[in-house]
Amino acid sequence: MEKSAKRELTFKILYSGQINKEMNNEELQIFLEENNLKERDKEDIKNDINAINNNIEEITEKISKNLKDNWTIDRISKIDKALLILAIYEIQYKEIPFKVVINEVVELAKKYGEDTSASFINGVLANVVKELNIE
Repeated sequence: MEKSAKRELTFKILYSGQINKEMNNEELQIFLEENNLKERDKEDIKNDINAINNNIEEITEKISKNLKDNWTIDRISKIDKALLILAIYEIQYKEIPFKVVINEVVELAKKYGEDTSASFINGVLANVVKELNIE
């Protein structure tokens, strides 16, 4: 499975977690089984979800710090929040080149988000990259 397809499935899991407030291991397993993935792909996605959950406080704090002054994380749509969580995780913890991550997450925002999602996400992630001092 391509990295882009795995990224999209990981986003869908994160989004589902936003809707349901949480996704337990059983729900995650069912989701992965329904998508007929190879074992290696299932393990990769599970590892990413677990790593995100283990670092969620730091990731959401990074989102909050990089919003405009009059915004709070509670105002962000669940889709945008899930995409930001995924992107920050991949940039900061997986060390995937930020240009690749931002490009793909912005494309997902265009596909699943609102009209303003892509530019909003791009702006927040640009601030995150500056904060992390990545070149």
